[in-house]
Amino acid sequence: MQAWQWRLLMLAAATWLAGCASVPQATAERDAEAKQFIARPDAATIYVYRDDFAAKEQFTDDTVLYVGRRLIGATLPTTFFRIDVQAGEHLLLGYAYDQGSLKVDTRLGEIYFVSLQSTGGTSRFTLVKPETGKRDILRCCALLENWAPGKQPLLR
Repeated sequence: MQAWQWRLLMLAAATWLAGCASVPQATAERDAEAKQFIARPDAATIYVYRDDFAAKEQFTDDTVLYVGRRLIGATLPTTFFRIDVQAGEHLLLGYAYDQGSLKVDTRLGEIYFVSLQSTGGTSRFTLVKPETGKRDILRCCALLENWAPGKQPLLR
């Protein structure tokens, strides 16, 4: 499959999944555990969060989040995902009206924080310092469960 065909297929899948890729909010225990920000020695960890308070009060489009070809789920204002990955380069993709993206080069045992802003149909990923990411997540956000292959996404 050529690159342009793959992109077209991903866009079609993202459009279809945008309406059904929601994921449940994690339990209070899992949320508290994720907010301890403990690194795993056998993985790199990426936190992707949306601290856009204003968007929570008004209608907002979800951004369907992927890490490479792996579907993570639909992001919502004031939520975050904790994603464990292998070391190496990973492309974070957001599918809304646009196709925002960010490459993150990861190492085992390290934690990375990415702020995602989704306004006016445009998603913007920003790699932030760990102290900024931790502060923002503790101040604003609730953990969402990662979508798992073979698990039916929630329908809205």
